[in-house]
Amino acid sequence: MKTFSVTEFRKQFPILQTVSDSDNIIYFDNAATSQKPLVVVNASQHFYLKNNANVHRASHFLSAKATKSFEVVRAKALKLINANFENEIIWTKGTTDAINLVAQSYGLNFIKSTDEIVISAGEHHANIVPWQHVAQQTGATLVILPVDDNGVIDLNAAQKLITNKCKFLAVNHISNVIGKINPVKELIALAKQYKATTLIDGAQAIAHLHVDVQELDCDFYVFSAHKMYGPTGVGVLYGKQAILQSMPPYQFGGEMIKKVSFNGTSYNELPHKFEAGTPNIVGVIGLGACLDIFSDEQFTSMTHYEQQLNHYLYQQLNNIEQVQFLYQGCPDIPVFSFVLSGFHHQDVATFLDSKGIAVRAGHHCAMPLLESLGLNGSIRVSLAAYNTFNEVDVFIKQLQALCLGELSEKEQSSLSVASDIDLEFTSQEKILSLFGKATSWDLKHRQIMLLAKQLPRMKKGCRQQQYLINGCESDAWINANLNSATSQLSFQADSNAKVIRGLMVIILSVYQYKTPAQILDFDIEEYFQVLGLLQHLSPSRGNGIKAIVERIRAIANNHL
Repeated sequence: MKTFSVTEFRKQFPILQTVSDSDNIIYFDNAATSQKPLVVVNASQHFYLKNNANVHRASHFLSAKATKSFEVVRAKALKLINANFENEIIWTKGTTDAINLVAQSYGLNFIKSTDEIVISAGEHHANIVPWQHVAQQTGATLVILPVDDNGVIDLNAAQKLITNKCKFLAVNHISNVIGKINPVKELIALAKQYKATTLIDGAQAIAHLHVDVQELDCDFYVFSAHKMYGPTGVGVLYGKQAILQSMPPYQFGGEMIKKVSFNGTSYNELPHKFEAGTPNIVGVIGLGACLDIFSDEQFTSMTHYEQQLNHYLYQQLNNIEQVQFLYQGCPDIPVFSFVLSGFHHQDVATFLDSKGIAVRAGHHCAMPLLESLGLNGSIRVSLAAYNTFNEVDVFIKQLQALCLGELSEKEQSSLSVASDIDLEFTSQEKILSLFGKATSWDLKHRQIMLLAKQLPRMKKGCRQQQYLINGCESDAWINANLNSATSQLSFQADSNAKVIRGLMVIILSVYQYKTPAQILDFDIEEYFQVLGLLQHLSPSRGNGIKAIVERIRAIANNHL
């Protein structure tokens, strides 16, 4: 086996080379999307600069060249998953789009009210909601397979729950939360005893496993390019030829048409029957460029390296007392979900972000799974082959520092002023002074967390549904009272996440004890810009801030 060099592999990814060693990016959110190698960037650029034309429809040279480049990738995708025929490879926008295509085209046409659709408790929302819709539309019953203590689909339970009523089985190859390989081959065989059709969500598996659809004998297999170093907005639906031929089109127009007439329209053959409109040509070509990474010899050495990294990170996390994994045992691919005792998951993610470490916090588009564990979120760390043992060490060191509450002398001296503030009424001027001294995002984050300690907590009985803020990823509440004598509003606010509580203090520094008119006139966006915060906050947390501000403004508007 050829030795894998992570140093050489990292050189292929421009984003990993764009920062200095002192301000490095440690990207541990690969389960959400992976970074893109230069070959993908160059392929996309080359197409637009040299070959740009629509595919299949024109007779000129550029179109023929574009079509050839486009269709070559279909052959590469066939080889990647060992499909039988090129027309079994359908281009989609991604995994979600592919599942929806099958749900709409197969599910709504072949599933009846007496049938059962079987999914698992560990599915991504994209493999739950489409089947809920099909069940609602057809009257079919949705059956949920449980996961066992290790986080994999329980085969013993499946043998009881998959019966002759099962018409369709849709499960993930690897959960985006748990990171463990499900017994999909056994589940497919079990479903086929009852002649059920099967779909495997391979979004997390495709970049880490050799996938052979003929060996699995699944009817559909779906995955996205962007989780395997390819472009966003393109994915693959593999379907057995006979089943795809029996399915009606999902969308209409463009290449899926053979002949259009007001006396009757006929549809194109596979694969074009399911590729309406102008496809994501440059996305497919970009996918083709990255598929060379998955050549047998290189992919084998790459996955071997990933396994070493996987076991190392598991051992290091296991040594931190506060780490509580969602399920026992080491994951099969480097996707780790856990909670940290004594810390809200959003606070952990924000702290790590302040140290240049990107992880995911929240429900990971798997709300039912998290709810079954009594959680509203967790921390997820997901690695790729360009991550290093040194990056793991840095991450572990910062996680340990958070658990121990350790601050450097520089951080302590810079932040000591925050503890002297009386947060009964923190003025805009005091906040501006604090953040003017915090010259880095790390120090600004520390200020936010210190401010959070000084926000008076709402009593649990006051955290009512009517005060819950919609659009804030962490549970957050806000209530207000109007002083009839002064016409000023006073706010009580709280959140489960410290980082949100700290941001609430900053927001209330300009809204607390103000009249409705003053609140509505204040430019909060400019305020946050001056503080230097918005550019550092994640989209979800930025949306949370906007939701808090919108609730305050709505309250003010109601009291005008």
